[in-house]
Amino acid sequence: MKELIITADDRAEILIDSLGYIQKFHNKIVVIKYGGNAMLNNELKASVIKDIVLLKYIGMNPVIVHGGGPEITQLMELKGIHTEFVNGLRVTTPETMKVAEMVLTGSISPEIASLFNANGVPSVSMSGKDGKTILAKQKDPALGLVGEVTQINTEYIFNLIEGGYLPVVSPIAYGESGSSLNINSDEVAKHLATALGADKLILITDVDGVLADPQDNKSLISRLTLTEIKDAIKSGVITGGMIPKMDCCTGAIEGGVTRCHIINGTVPHSIIIELFTKDGIGTMVTNEEDIYENGNR
Repeated sequence: MKELIITADDRAEILIDSLGYIQKFHNKIVVIKYGGNAMLNNELKASVIKDIVLLKYIGMNPVIVHGGGPEITQLMELKGIHTEFVNGLRVTTPETMKVAEMVLTGSISPEIASLFNANGVPSVSMSGKDGKTILAKQKDPALGLVGEVTQINTEYIFNLIEGGYLPVVSPIAYGESGSSLNINSDEVAKHLATALGADKLILITDVDGVLADPQDNKSLISRLTLTEIKDAIKSGVITGGMIPKMDCCTGAIEGGVTRCHIINGTVPHSIIIELFTKDGIGTMVTNEEDIYENGNR
């Protein structure tokens, strides 16, 4: 876990600065992709849950999308099922699909919802199949039951939000004839944020954000526009696993989401620091027209 030292003065300044943000974000939808070590470490998990509970209490409407790749792999190994990946995507056989649903919809999603319930926030665990919320088609026959989103139906989630509930969504989609399809959780988060008209999409990762120099952790780029992202990919500043994260943010912004944030979930309370402080803690993605004054996140 990364240690972040915050003094008493820092805490007071955060509280004062947050007043304007609380007014600005009231009743806005925030889609949060929850993954990485912040899901696996109990101390970090508690920090993330508390942050999101605070968002709910101050009047925001969080919607959680979670992953679970390591947990799926672990259970498959226990069952003696071989795991195969093609271009970073898990080949999903019918047997693998059963394990994925068991882990994602049957275990992780209810556990996260229970943590919110225990902290006084009514929560409902669901998959994309519930209410036919996420419709999908097969992405590539070579990948088996891996899907790509074709349509988002928002009625079920909006009903939950209006009822005061916090939705926790596992990335299993409704395929042809009701079959289950496994979807990349970043993709689900992007499509949900767009369809729900979210003000923000937050991707919780294990890195600080985009670094100007990958060897220098102090070279964090606080804000990127869509044009700057394209230039950074071409120049090699953005490489590897950060490229699909940037593609996700770009798609969300182009779909109408106001801002996207990539933050390090191994820093305790990184969500609150990113949203309620002037400079934030991660990389924020906006379009060129977004007025960015005084470090306003």
